[in-house]
Amino acid sequence: MSAATEIIVLVVTVMGFGVAAQVLSDRLAVPSVLFLILAGIGVGPEGLGLVNAEIIGDALPAIVGLSVAIIVFEGAFHLNLERLREAPNETVRLITVGALISLVGTAVAVRYALGASWDIAFLIGSLLVATGPTVITPIMNVVPVRERVAMTLETEGVGNDVTAAILAIVTFEYVVLENNSVFTLVSEFALRFAVGIAVGVAVAAVVWYVLRHVDLSAENAPQNARLIVLTAALVSYGVAELIAAQVGASEAGIAAVAVGGFALGNTDIPYRADIEQFKGDITLLVLSFVFITLASLLSISDVLALGIGGLGVVVAVACVVRPVFVMLCTVGDRFTLRERIFISTTGPRGIIPASIATLFALELQASDPAAATTLVGTVFLVILATVVVEGGFARHIAQALNVIPMRVLVVGAGRVGTALAERLEDRGEEVVLIDTNSQAIETARDAGFTVRHGDGTDADVLRAAGAENAKVIAPATGDDDVNLLIGQLARNAFDVETIVARVNQPANVDAFEDLDIEPIPTGMSVAWAMDNFVERPAIAHWMTELDRTGDVQEIEVTADNVVGETVAELGAELPEDCHLALISRNESNRLPHADDVLERGDHITFIGRKGAVREAIEHCHPGP
Repeated sequence: MSAATEIIVLVVTVMGFGVAAQVLSDRLAVPSVLFLILAGIGVGPEGLGLVNAEIIGDALPAIVGLSVAIIVFEGAFHLNLERLREAPNETVRLITVGALISLVGTAVAVRYALGASWDIAFLIGSLLVATGPTVITPIMNVVPVRERVAMTLETEGVGNDVTAAILAIVTFEYVVLENNSVFTLVSEFALRFAVGIAVGVAVAAVVWYVLRHVDLSAENAPQNARLIVLTAALVSYGVAELIAAQVGASEAGIAAVAVGGFALGNTDIPYRADIEQFKGDITLLVLSFVFITLASLLSISDVLALGIGGLGVVVAVACVVRPVFVMLCTVGDRFTLRERIFISTTGPRGIIPASIATLFALELQASDPAAATTLVGTVFLVILATVVVEGGFARHIAQALNVIPMRVLVVGAGRVGTALAERLEDRGEEVVLIDTNSQAIETARDAGFTVRHGDGTDADVLRAAGAENAKVIAPATGDDDVNLLIGQLARNAFDVETIVARVNQPANVDAFEDLDIEPIPTGMSVAWAMDNFVERPAIAHWMTELDRTGDVQEIEVTADNVVGETVAELGAELPEDCHLALISRNESNRLPHADDVLERGDHITFIGRKGAVREAIEHCHPGP
């Protein structure tokens, strides 16, 4: 077979299996990395023999480097600065203190479980610092945990991708190439970061100016914008690598693409939705190529040769090292204990360890084949084990820990939908906005809402947004037919407890009521609000954004310490400025009396100062 034919077979095989892996990933809700690795082994020299990375020759490191650049750039592009503020302290600790503990802990495990030298142990430890957005993001797409939990994990993944890439290169030079100077180690690490930051910010600034102020041709502007951003990722990587090479370093490109992607992703650029969709597709193809090609280089015998020691490293990394540093780094009241445990169990490794480990192994093969075997075998074993267990069982783990909150899905990100979402989030609800309009979604995202782009009449879209764990679905579009269909789907497919729908035409109210959907006629709701201001001006002002000091909330009694108490006993435990206003039991409502005994499942209504009402809710209906 000629070289040209071999390359054609390689590309066609990789792309075909890559798309198949993504389809399987979506259907089974498992990170695609698992299927890509298995596909690589299956089509590699030890399998069907369809893919042989050796035909790429010396160009493999460069191709992998550019591919990783696109992947990291895309992940950083989606990191929204406003959302990052949800968990700043925990994230910083995870990518600094956590990374250090992970490095040392993994190195110790490799040293004593496999008997490897300290040099190789620290090299493996530096690689396995990374979790990565390519494996974390698919998990977060199918496990609808609280937004701050998801953002912490995703930010840790992007940050540690960069940290691990640069740390691994420096460690490789320090311990393997015998560049034995601690000062050199620290200075080169800082140099790579500095070069990466400078280049990333500069390229992002240029691209922002071009997109905002240069005429890209009205007919092809979206396409040109997509190509400019893709080129920016490659230019960031290439320029940073070139500058770093001039001062005797390398691998500054990863830091550059991460900084450039983050900087550009947090600016006001046109055609953002088009850019995100295009880059997602490109990233999928690049990810498929890198993982399948690199996995084809993996020898099964290398993994099996690790024996019990290899399994010991996996257990140490996943069950000891990560839980220890996560628990230390998330101390505080931002996360519940169960959420901290979930974060501890969600640390699958991905593209950075796999790609860089393979490249190191190729370089080590001639001088130290045993070290190369240990390096590749250990890294890929940890990747396979963590992706299978932590990725495959993430939703089951989350359900067992009860960290998936009951959500409110609002379909329609227009004025009504966003106003409703704002009020609900202000009361502590986990709200997701769904809309087909890219501009509306972008506006809602910029305002800090959790959003999903898609058609709310599609069951898969609702499921991806968390409909299976939703307590309320609120269709709030301007189309009654759409709202009715969404309500019917929510009732029949997901058995949602409460469905409240916007009704634009009064004549359609009966159709909603026939399906047991609570209708809110647009015209009547305005009349009710006006009537409140006429007849009850004080409470109307009190409950609006114009004077939002009070709140009224109804919750279900679930706390053991409240069940069996009398109203008088509960009243003594409530904070000041909060009162029990109503008790609902068996669909009947009554004003509370001092000797009424509260039962589990009762619905009680609190009225009072907003902060005091929240304290009362937590006392009677604590979260997970």
